[in-house]
Amino acid sequence: MLPSDTTAAELEQPLALVEDQLTSLGRAMMSNDALALEAAASELHRALASAVDHFRVAARRGAVPAPLRRRLAHASARVAAQRESLARATAALDRAIDVLMPGA
Repeated sequence: MLPSDTTAAELEQPLALVEDQLTSLGRAMMSNDALALEAAASELHRALASAVDHFRVAARRGAVPAPLRRRLAHASARVAAQRESLARATAALDRAIDVLMPGA
């Protein structure tokens, strides 16, 4: 196995886990299940931390294959989109609470 193949194999698993956790988080957000959402967010956080560590080590060796960089960038964009969606939902909830409980 060539060094770049080794790096790709080392990065594939943590990146796939991030992608899976993003999907789980999306499902939890759509289900409106607060406990599932909290669990999915925690798992995504752990997966992201692990993936960042793996990519940092690979980058120091100068060996992050372009397809994996693109997938990581796509995962980053999905995180940003989910963060924005959650912010909009939070703002809507805050407005609803303000209407129902003025001055609270």
